[in-house]
Amino acid sequence: MFKGSIVALVTPFDEAGEIDFAALSSLVSFHLDSDTDALVIAGTTGESACLRAGEFEAVLRAVVDQVAGRMPVIAGTGTAATERTIENTRLAAACGADAALVVTPYYNRPTQHGLVAHFLAVAESSQLPLILYNVPSRTAVDMLPATVHKLAGHRRIVAIKEAVGRMDRVAELLRLCGDDIIVLSGDDSSFLQAMRCGAHGVVSVAANVVPAAFKSICRAAQRQDWEAAEAEETRLRQLFDLLMIEPNPIPVKWALHEMSLCTPQLRLPLTPLSESHREALNRCLAKLSVLQS
Repeated sequence: MFKGSIVALVTPFDEAGEIDFAALSSLVSFHLDSDTDALVIAGTTGESACLRAGEFEAVLRAVVDQVAGRMPVIAGTGTAATERTIENTRLAAACGADAALVVTPYYNRPTQHGLVAHFLAVAESSQLPLILYNVPSRTAVDMLPATVHKLAGHRRIVAIKEAVGRMDRVAELLRLCGDDIIVLSGDDSSFLQAMRCGAHGVVSVAANVVPAAFKSICRAAQRQDWEAAEAEETRLRQLFDLLMIEPNPIPVKWALHEMSLCTPQLRLPLTPLSESHREALNRCLAKLSVLQS
């Protein structure tokens, strides 16, 4: 389940700010039809930090029930606190998730020793396979490759989503950890380079919008058809830039709104995409032929 095009799914809200389960079902169907390799539910792109008590479970159960084993479902269970992360990971297992994506604890800024202790505690307290998630631009803590190496031998720690988009980082992870851990890119702009270096796939924001294209790139990369992969990736580069023009998931929610897949509604403190950026994003979507006629 830890390879290819993995979509970090948005959490759709209706105009009143409540979970839009009809839109959620449509999004899941979109990815099933596009042969997406796996879905991440309630990750950063899913606005996990803004979900109310009970919503994480409700959204996860809805997706697991709809997918019905046709693709892996990965739950975003990481928080700033180890105890709460353990609770979320156990709940994800009870809901039928196939794995947990566990971000480094944000705001607290633990040491590298603290990161090892945190992830070992989570791994020892849950039956789910764990994907470590390193995204220092969000969390203000960078889990170094040497730290990942200390965790890689644990039977439940199976992969890492590395969102530092540098190939020296990917190469160092692969050198230190070898086959003990699967490396996944967490950066759309550099994921194909990461796969050239040996990463197994990507956990993607942009694949919310163009899932079939991401599947095509990953398939080409897996058979080492780099010419085909690069041609398709080049076609998407403007989209990658525009989806990061404001903090994720603001732009991707607007894109999905333009595609009539969900509202652009976010929960405060996030607000919809600035009007000054909407025309450029809409032109890009039109060029990619993803807008409904």
